[in-house]
Amino acid sequence: MGRNVKKSVGKNKYLFVCCMLLVITLAGGIFTKIYVNIEKNGEDTEKIRIVTSFYPIYIAAKNIVDGSDGVILENLSEPQTGCMHDYQLTPQDMILLSKADLFLVNGGGIENFLSDVGESYPNLIIQTATEGLKLLEEDVAPVEEDSHPDEDVQEEHNHGEDIHGEENAHGWMDTRVYAGMVENIADFISQVDQENAEIYQENREAYCEKIENLSNQIETIRDTFSKEENVVIFHEAYEYVAEQYGLSQVYCLNLDEERQVSAGEVADVLGEIAGNDVSVILAEELYGKDMGETVEKETACKVYYLDTLVRGTYEKDSYLKGMQRNIDCMKQALEK
Repeated sequence: MGRNVKKSVGKNKYLFVCCMLLVITLAGGIFTKIYVNIEKNGEDTEKIRIVTSFYPIYIAAKNIVDGSDGVILENLSEPQTGCMHDYQLTPQDMILLSKADLFLVNGGGIENFLSDVGESYPNLIIQTATEGLKLLEEDVAPVEEDSHPDEDVQEEHNHGEDIHGEENAHGWMDTRVYAGMVENIADFISQVDQENAEIYQENREAYCEKIENLSNQIETIRDTFSKEENVVIFHEAYEYVAEQYGLSQVYCLNLDEERQVSAGEVADVLGEIAGNDVSVILAEELYGKDMGETVEKETACKVYYLDTLVRGTYEKDSYLKGMQRNIDCMKQALEK
């Protein structure tokens, strides 16, 4: 009997030792895997993480960081979001910003959530692409009281000051301003990643040369068709287009996704067209098509639809291609 108990105890000890060895082996493998993952994550944290506010800023930054392994570039909003003046930060956005080293924004008041970001992440470096650049002042026709049945919506869209402040933030629509934004972005990124600064400055020079080619085309069109031309625009972004092409903007009706045009505003537009001998209207097809068709039915005006360049693909040359289409459209509009 005693002998059997001893055998049983010996067997249990053997099983216990085997189990412990198995547990140690498994644990060792698990901890090794965890350690490897931590090391991999540690490699990523050595990179500079840059977040951009929306599409035009992302495309500019993408050209600047091209070919560099020193940064991780991410965009806050989806490429189809459009203008940011009504954008609300999501929990995912806040998580993304919590990991960022540099937050690149457009400025001019278009990102109305910046105060929230600054309060939540006081150590986050926020740089403004339009810093030091001259932006146009807004010149948008006031919204009539009956054009928005919803009082809250009316309040949001009542003239430009409630949307972007005193400046027109759509500077990227002027290729000369955009080139300045690209230069600023290259400098900002070079400051936080000095090790790869040479790459960023070389990319800046190459990209700005391409932008200058667009500017030269616009200047040629302006010089060729230098006669006085009055235009009406259906988006405040086109104030920059009118200015760069030397056109006289007589009226701006800012149309967006929530805009309901009143009968009085239609009458105002038609009156401005007739009173100022307007033959060209610049509009965004996404939100200005209905109004454009109305005007073309009632007048001899021709409506030309331009890209505001706030949405598209994440291809590096998307701004260049979009602006080239706008240039071709403007040439057609002015050579009539």
